[in-house]
Amino acid sequence: MTIELLGGKILSPYFGGSVYVWGSIITVFMLALSVGYLFGGKLSLNNPNTRKYGIIFMLAAISVVPLTMGHEAVSEWVFDVTDDPRYGSLLASTILFLIPSIILGMVAPYSVRLLVRTAHSSGQTAGFLYFVSTLGSAGGTLATSFYLVLWFKIDHILYGSALILFTLGLIAFFFPQPPLSAAVNSNEHIE
Repeated sequence: MTIELLGGKILSPYFGGSVYVWGSIITVFMLALSVGYLFGGKLSLNNPNTRKYGIIFMLAAISVVPLTMGHEAVSEWVFDVTDDPRYGSLLASTILFLIPSIILGMVAPYSVRLLVRTAHSSGQTAGFLYFVSTLGSAGGTLATSFYLVLWFKIDHILYGSALILFTLGLIAFFFPQPPLSAAVNSNEHIE
């Protein structure tokens, strides 16, 4: 949500802050997340572990860096190509936010796969995960819109987001944990 919210500030100097711009940003994020959910779910089928989970986070962090470094150049180039706020903001949003959002979308289904203990409890686990995810998104939205944009430049917030993602990825990669379902199966086998 932080990156999505900053998308409006990134594009507004070039295409304004109209409903076209927000419609473009939201559309790109929704499409990218839907693709990310598919990829993350598919990836979780093959030997899920926290090392791969950490790699997803690190790839997401790395994908934010070009966005941070190149958003002005991309926005200027797109504005030169078309100053129509509808198609210009849609093209710029696609170039800037598609890849990071796809990778970030992979996190949710992979998290579900790592946390599900049994098929019986899968609905409850997914519900709790989405509860935490949505609560975090709400907190991130308020923190970004009420405070971070007042205290920091956009680039600093994006670099900070990338740093947090990369740190979480390193923790998951270097401190691997078995999926809870594997731990439950292992305990059942011992008994």
